[in-house]
Amino acid sequence: QVQLVESGGGLVQAGGSLRLSCAASERTFSSYARAWFRQAPGKEREFVARIRRTDGITAYADSVKGRFTMSGDNAKNTVYLQMNSLKPEDTAVYYCAADPRWGLNRVVGASYAYWGQGTQVTVSS
Repeated sequence: QVQLVESGGGLVQAGGSLRLSCAASERTFSSYARAWFRQAPGKEREFVARIRRTDGITAYADSVKGRFTMSGDNAKNTVYLQMNSLKPEDTAVYYCAADPRWGLNRVVGASYAYWGQGTQVTVSS
């Protein structure tokens, strides 16, 4: 059972920045597919970013492309989400997700077996 713990959320003004962290209990965390999702009040959970385990290449939702950057530190079993130029519409609970399987659609939440508890990000206008 992999445990994921997010941190770094908070309240920030529009245009500001935050960095989210997701620390895993699994030593081989880098061998998992890893991603960030978010869920705003009254909305469905949506994909934000993912990092490919084979080569570290990242992919982003169109809504955050150019503003958010996902990265990983394999030595610390941690992934990060650097969020710049934040907008009020980025307000949501952000979740870290991970999964050991291969061949799944990684922009879909159902493709991830392990989830963190979430961290609240609130962007004021």
